[in-house]
Amino acid sequence: MKYALVTGGSRGIGRAVCIALAEEGYSVIINYVSNKDAAQEVKDIIESKGQSAELLAFNVADAQAVEEALNSWQEQHPEDYISVLVNNAGIRMDNVLVFMQDNQWNDVINTTLGGFYNVTKYLVKYMMTKRYGRIINMASLSGLKGLPGQTNYSAAKAALIGATKALAQEVAPRKVTVNAIAPGFIASDMTKDLDEKALKSMIPVGRFGKPEEVAAVVTFLASEKASYITGEVISVNGGLYT
Repeated sequence: MKYALVTGGSRGIGRAVCIALAEEGYSVIINYVSNKDAAQEVKDIIESKGQSAELLAFNVADAQAVEEALNSWQEQHPEDYISVLVNNAGIRMDNVLVFMQDNQWNDVINTTLGGFYNVTKYLVKYMMTKRYGRIINMASLSGLKGLPGQTNYSAAKAALIGATKALAQEVAPRKVTVNAIAPGFIASDMTKDLDEKALKSMIPVGRFGKPEEVAAVVTFLASEKASYITGEVISVNGGLYT
């Protein structure tokens, strides 16, 4: 059985990624923090198609919780390992820096960047031992160009891109690839508070993207066909920033 873990897999891009990876034959581990109903819905969709999925609740920002959850999973699957990791979990707490609260800075950094560290550090050793793995990090347009009101989010995503490029070089000899995807404006829970009508006029293709369009890039990077691609950042933004 091929296993893929998607952090923040219950909604939006994460949900689409879970479904797409299941369709590629992976047994998908759907991570969530508190919204079990949404995660269960994703699991039900996958299983209704005759594919395999399971739920795994933990907060990626909590190192102890990550270790306990993944230890438990590994004990239940002693002969298996997670060969595909999609670090998708992230939160937005937008504010201009002059008014930003400490928790808005810390929570965003700890979820995106700390979550990457906590989960990847645990799983990458298994990938290196097995001499195969795919790590796909969900960055953002904000991490490439920065967006006003998102100094915290832009900093977290830019750091994730740097980590992607560094780790890719460390693990390449063990046939583990590490890449990032930088979505632009994607129609999801995370962007529902944005003025889509005003923003889509800035996008060359004239619309917000779909979560499934990001998921398609994930499935390619997770495949054997992407074995010679590592340390890259692939933008999915409708031409907004190239």
